[in-house]
Amino acid sequence: MLGRLFAGAEPESRDVSFQTVWGSGIDVSGVITPSGTAISQQNSLQLGAVYACVRLLSDTIASLPTDTFVRRNGDRVPFRPRPAWVTEPDGPGSSRIDYMQQVVVSMLLSHGAVIQVLRNGSGEPVALIPLDPTRVEIRRNRESRQREFVIDGGQAVLMADDVLYISEMRRPGSLKGVSRIDEAKNTLGLAKALDEFAARYFSNGANTSGNIEFPGNLTAEQAKELVDGYEAAHRGLRKAHRPGVLSGGAKYVKTGADGEQAQMLQSRQFAVEEIARIFRVPPHMIGSLVPGAASYASVEQNAIQFVRYTLLPLVSKIEEAHSRLLPGDAFLRMNMDGLLRGDSATQASIFSTALQAGYMSVNDIRRLMDMRPVDGGDNVRVPLANIDLTAAGLVEMRERVEMASKLVQNGYAPEQVLAALGLPSIDHTGLASNQLQPAENAQV
Repeated sequence: MLGRLFAGAEPESRDVSFQTVWGSGIDVSGVITPSGTAISQQNSLQLGAVYACVRLLSDTIASLPTDTFVRRNGDRVPFRPRPAWVTEPDGPGSSRIDYMQQVVVSMLLSHGAVIQVLRNGSGEPVALIPLDPTRVEIRRNRESRQREFVIDGGQAVLMADDVLYISEMRRPGSLKGVSRIDEAKNTLGLAKALDEFAARYFSNGANTSGNIEFPGNLTAEQAKELVDGYEAAHRGLRKAHRPGVLSGGAKYVKTGADGEQAQMLQSRQFAVEEIARIFRVPPHMIGSLVPGAASYASVEQNAIQFVRYTLLPLVSKIEEAHSRLLPGDAFLRMNMDGLLRGDSATQASIFSTALQAGYMSVNDIRRLMDMRPVDGGDNVRVPLANIDLTAAGLVEMRERVEMASKLVQNGYAPEQVLAALGLPSIDHTGLASNQLQPAENAQV
């Protein structure tokens, strides 16, 4: 079925195209950081804060509603028929959410997302396949000067027309994006070292390091037996805090600081905040709150800034890249309106202002709330206090009518009131007003 769908595709390129992000199993050796730990684009996900940031960003962006539009006479209208790859990027039965997660993960951890575009015999895109970015290098063709994407050192080469490349950040003059994992490897290496230190600290029974001083000289074998015997009696959680016995004048001298003295918890907390800063994620969104710095107002504003300054740059690049696959002036948009909605009271106040100001109709608001439209809901309501200058006479007439009504209610003759205010004479029904009673019935 895929062979008929992707007619004209080369077998070699098809084999490579079915590589998914991190699916190859090839480990790229990490760079040894000054903290003594190795950090790579793969093992960085082993850090809890990195995993939380990547999961938060990828899940949020992947869950955004996506559709195609085109502008006609200044209005944005849905573009139909919508291409099948928008909802099923990897062919029939595939998941748009899984696809978008792979794209965002590639942008966050590697130099960018590399997506192979498979086309039918007419040249129209029919499937989008995310490739493992760690296996892709970018260069320029010597003859055409077009970009080429070299996979696995040259086993396959894809031209720029067959690839969507979305880099998060790129240095001037560079074809390849910048990996934040590589650039921030020292910060991530310190966080990993703190994790390993904490794990070893507790696996050793929370005992600090130290030396065993023994009077006299010991052979290498005797020293080893002494250390092994001491570790066998005290190492591990099950043997923590057991009393020990050192004979022959030996004594244990602590040389390391305990967890509290080493400020282990504070250092790990700061490492989490550093990682959140690298990914531009508010710390409270990954479960890390700075004591005394969080309130309802600050958390709400952080959420709005998260959408504007963290999600929007990523979403805009994804939209721009995929819009190039659409014909003409059509473009792809991911709806983030739901993320910017406040609480119910704030939302109701905003909608009420929009109705009164006349820039939204009832059905416009109902569509934002995923509610069915109502009859007559497309009419825009305009407040009479804010009308066009050409209709100013209506306001003047209304004021004179209100003044005439008050004068008549106070007992003045209607004919004289109309003449004084310059209003035309009109017929009366003859029915007495309940606010105006005959003089003989009035009671003081």
